[in-house]
Amino acid sequence: MQSQVTLITLYKMKKKGEKIVALTAYDYPFGKIVDESGIHMILVGDSLGMVVQGESSTLPVTMDQMIYHTRIVSKAAKFAIIVGDMPFMSYQASIKQAVVNAGRFLKEAGAAAVKLEGGAGVSETIQAISGAGIPVQAHIGLTPQSVHKMGGYKVQRNEEQLMADALEVESAGAFSVVLEGIPSTISKKITKALTIPTIGIGAGPHCDGQILVLYDLLGLNQGHIPKFVKQYATIGDASRNAIKQYIEEVQAGKFPAKKHCY
Repeated sequence: MQSQVTLITLYKMKKKGEKIVALTAYDYPFGKIVDESGIHMILVGDSLGMVVQGESSTLPVTMDQMIYHTRIVSKAAKFAIIVGDMPFMSYQASIKQAVVNAGRFLKEAGAAAVKLEGGAGVSETIQAISGAGIPVQAHIGLTPQSVHKMGGYKVQRNEEQLMADALEVESAGAFSVVLEGIPSTISKKITKALTIPTIGIGAGPHCDGQILVLYDLLGLNQGHIPKFVKQYATIGDASRNAIKQYIEEVQAGKFPAKKHCY
């Protein structure tokens, strides 16, 4: 049986050049499936606002909602390291509030670490949370909580700023950094410059690891599919077909059949 993934595991993987594989999860059944598949890291992302709650952005997601979803995923995971995503306004108002909210993910939800968005501007917050004994994963590049400030979901190309942000969050104590929506040439330079692992999403193949939204990977989401997403299954279509067949069989009197009766 594989031993549980820890921060030390991730550091060793980077040093050896072994790719870290991460996915999001939001509930117990999928958390169990993802964990049993051998994923190294599960992010309980505030992306649940869009893929589970039907919101147009991640901004409405609350701390209590994140604690709830992180707790049920944590119950399912025996191997992967669980990272709880700090939602909008859970860490921006004050450093004290940020530390308290980060602590809730470990104390109430069973996570091993938290993730927050931002570069140099949140370095003091990362330092304070890390100083409280709470591992922090940083997130730079395209940061969805800043969608209005960025003018939409746009690829970030300012290499000087991105490199400065990456080095700053590492210096502040982040154990890892998510690189989102960044050209692969820049991600390659950042990954080489850092001693902590980089986890890419829409940032090319040179990062130390990759993460995708589970529902994107499984083909559960409809509408616009980002360029960086690969659908490994079409569970949405399979589910619709199964439900249509169920409806037809009930209406035709084919279900329940004799074998389904007591």
